[in-house]
Amino acid sequence: MKLKDKVAIITGGGGGIGRATAVLFAKEGAQVVVSDINQESAQETVNLIKSEGGEAVSVVADMANHVDVEKLVSFTTETYGGLDIIFNNAGVGNQEVKLADLPVEEWDRVVDINLKGVFLGMKYAIPKMIERGGGAIINTSSLLGFKGKKYVSAYNASKGGVITLSKNAAVEYGTKNIRVNAVAPGVIDTDIIQNWKDDERKWPLISRACALGRIGQPEEVAKAVLFLASDDASYVTGTSLLVDGGGLTF
Repeated sequence: MKLKDKVAIITGGGGGIGRATAVLFAKEGAQVVVSDINQESAQETVNLIKSEGGEAVSVVADMANHVDVEKLVSFTTETYGGLDIIFNNAGVGNQEVKLADLPVEEWDRVVDINLKGVFLGMKYAIPKMIERGGGAIINTSSLLGFKGKKYVSAYNASKGGVITLSKNAAVEYGTKNIRVNAVAPGVIDTDIIQNWKDDERKWPLISRACALGRIGQPEEVAKAVLFLASDDASYVTGTSLLVDGGGLTF
């Protein structure tokens, strides 16, 4: 097992990529703390893990709230004795409007969760990892962190920020044996793309707009996250791994 006896936090673990990763991490031997703003969803993930013989607990946390994030990390170390991995995955999209028409409050909400939440996750996790002798951090960016797309300015900006922030942390903490990478999914079959799927005009185009000609599944991203979290990626840090079916190339 690639993560035997490791302790991992998964934020946004109540569904989609977060749930798929939490389940996979547990299968690979990790003790998993599933964090989500929705208690019921987080517990559903824990129940899935336990039904397969894994070890997990759920914690409700708003990743834009520094008090919640600090408590999440403290709970993890108190429960399992340390912290080896954090997957800062919680994220939201914004309504599709032109930049000048995006409400300031919505900009703040998206950037607070998608970018500030990653900062806070790393801020509180890194000292615990240093105590542990090292660790692995994976932050969720996006294909749209690499290129612009009309009408999703807050999302694009936040995900581009995650890429650069991950590089900053990798440089600052590499000598502490802490690896920091980002994963950048393309169009993945999760709730965040439901509006696209409901658009009968756009969806046939969006769903095939990559080299592989199909959308991805959460489990496919989870496998990439597992690689970055494991010793298989022991010399990989400061990078952003595209899991986009060739979407950027397309």
